[in-house]
Amino acid sequence: PVMRVLAKHKYRAQRVFEDGYNFPSKREHARYRELKLMEKAGEIRWLRVHPRFDIIWPGALERVCVVELDFLYLDRLERPHYEDVKGFLTAMSSLKRKLLKAAWDIEVEIIK
Repeated sequence: PVMRVLAKHKYRAQRVFEDGYNFPSKREHARYRELKLMEKAGEIRWLRVHPRFDIIWPGALERVCVVELDFLYLDRLERPHYEDVKGFLTAMSSLKRKLLKAAWDIEVEIIK
């Protein structure tokens, strides 16, 4: 597969482009490669990169925002796993996790 490094990220992370995906950091890209190996080995399936979730205001049926995670996949027991790769936690990432919990009952796993 073709891989190239793009312009620098605001947190000094280096962007990486592979398989049509734009990863904002080498760390996220490395996790993608791990998950691809796990998928090939049959440990996980249905790997999704950068899944997006609409956050809807209750009662108004109006979209407030969209939260994008890094990865979503199913384990061998068909349980979904929602992952976000973080070098360090920010107030915004904490807020996004709380919105996903409130709107979708999703627990996000932080991968460091």
